[in-house]
Amino acid sequence: MLISAGFRSVGHMAGLAERLGLMHYMEVLMMITSYEYVPPTSDENVTVTDTEFENVPVRLYVPRKQSSELKRAVIYIHGGGWCVGGSAMEPYDLLSRWTSNKLNAVVVSVEYRLAPKYHFPAQFEDVYMVLKFFLQNNILAQYGVDPSRISVAGDSSGGNLAAAVAQELLDDPEVKIKLKTQALLYPALQTLDLDLPSYQDNEDKPILPKSLMVRFWSEYFTNDTSLNEAMASNRHVPEESSHLFAFVNWSNWLPEKFKKDHTYKGPIYGSSKFGEKYPGFLDPRAAPLLADNVKLQGLPLTYVLTCQHDVLRDDGIMYVSRLREAGIQVTHDHIEDAFHGALMFITSPTDLALGHRLANKYIAWLDMNL
Repeated sequence: MLISAGFRSVGHMAGLAERLGLMHYMEVLMMITSYEYVPPTSDENVTVTDTEFENVPVRLYVPRKQSSELKRAVIYIHGGGWCVGGSAMEPYDLLSRWTSNKLNAVVVSVEYRLAPKYHFPAQFEDVYMVLKFFLQNNILAQYGVDPSRISVAGDSSGGNLAAAVAQELLDDPEVKIKLKTQALLYPALQTLDLDLPSYQDNEDKPILPKSLMVRFWSEYFTNDTSLNEAMASNRHVPEESSHLFAFVNWSNWLPEKFKKDHTYKGPIYGSSKFGEKYPGFLDPRAAPLLADNVKLQGLPLTYVLTCQHDVLRDDGIMYVSRLREAGIQVTHDHIEDAFHGALMFITSPTDLALGHRLANKYIAWLDMNL
């Protein structure tokens, strides 16, 4: 309750600063998160450095353990609604450090460009450039990485980017090395229906209320507040894109226990101007759930973690259903007592047993499958 109150207070402060014309809402949030940034600090287990891959900043974790075997590797993408956060935040630094040490793996944590200064597809392009650069035989050899044991992973908006780049790799003739796994932690995966049962049930739950998630989505594509207003009322998808709703129809893709007393009513279409001006929100690179079944069939072994008290719960669950129908092997961990962003609570003063439990599940899955 105390953590939730703190997050709500920050949100109110950001809203007030924006209304007074002092600072953009996201700039206030970024200023707060910057207090959690830590310098790259090596320890007895892992060497940590800040560097660049293809002019994109990354934080690199290389295990010190001497071994005759090649290492595994994880490209990790942080969350923050494409607008805030960074790989240097203490919880992300610690998670990457744990992953590197426990798996004897090289971890590449990507520092991609953020909205509102940069909009889609800048974030996607940064992550994809890092991935393509790393997936070269000479680069893997430089870090002693086994080309057959590489994963992409991310949480929240980072899970969105991880899912998107995993799909994009499938059609890239320049990339010969394939991912072995993808790990998506409470990912944001679709832009079409922002009134799913999980959005309704968790509208005012801690950390990520519906209003903030809608704001993150709209800021990802534009500073135009009219898109935010249309998304908030779920009237942003033009009728000419109606065929895409088959990919996110929760009445088909959600198991019964998550439907509860909700009844699917079908889409309410919005102005075609949004699709024309901001086509990004109809692009699978921004909304991986919009990929067709043929594309999904090529994806690697997948881990999806969802939280019951999370507006993004149903995004992840629908992706699990669609991947399984496409023949992909998926491990789905649904955490009944968890809320969005719980993985961030692994450092003082917000060190929760829940955060450690989720981190351990994620790392244990990687250890078993990567």
